[in-house]
Amino acid sequence: MTTVLEAKGLWKVYDMGSSQVKALRGVDLSIEAGEMVAIMGPSGCGKTTLLNCVSSLDEFSTGEVLIDGSPLSEMSDRERTTMRAERLGFVFQSFNLLPVLSAVENVEMPLLIVGEPPKVARARALSALESVGLLDWAGHLPAELSGGQQQRVTIARAFVHEPALILADEPTGNLDTPTSRSILELLIDLNKTRGITFLMVTHEDEIAAKCSRKVTIRDGLITADEKLIHASTEEE
Repeated sequence: MTTVLEAKGLWKVYDMGSSQVKALRGVDLSIEAGEMVAIMGPSGCGKTTLLNCVSSLDEFSTGEVLIDGSPLSEMSDRERTTMRAERLGFVFQSFNLLPVLSAVENVEMPLLIVGEPPKVARARALSALESVGLLDWAGHLPAELSGGQQQRVTIARAFVHEPALILADEPTGNLDTPTSRSILELLIDLNKTRGITFLMVTHEDEIAAKCSRKVTIRDGLITADEKLIHASTEEE
């Protein structure tokens, strides 16, 4: 198996002036291609900090992160930006869609950023929207879409450039239960049919139970790392 992400002895310490907050305290984590990994733990335990550090959205204090074998510590700011644009996809709880752009324009943005020709980018964006069941909504602005539809656009944007890894932070946190379940089924389908690798922060046991691994964090430390066996796997 190919190792997509590896964190080694990862520390993140916030200097608050009179005190220091140790958000991550020596985290070791390895993610293989095709895995769907849930990160769980109480509020403030370091889940989102871990996501931000391994994606280079935030700098870690000590340790190392390797994306496809390339260490973040040896990359310039420009190289990190390029790495995020080419190798990572992001799904946020708050969708983070550009309100003045249509669904297809939001989805094609990662392709245009890395220099894909506009016609090719548009065709791939439409294909991605079709994959998430929103082809008929391609021309609509985010404000004209439901929360579930907006999250589907976000997911299409996250995988349209075929990243090595998609990082998702509470991807169903702003959705009602039925919509949350439909989004979960979409993520599972993308993992199984396209082999997309996911690292997903969630507080929902139902989501974690559908993943291939569940990693638990408490006080900045990984306290459990469980491989999950599902009925479908046992039948195969």
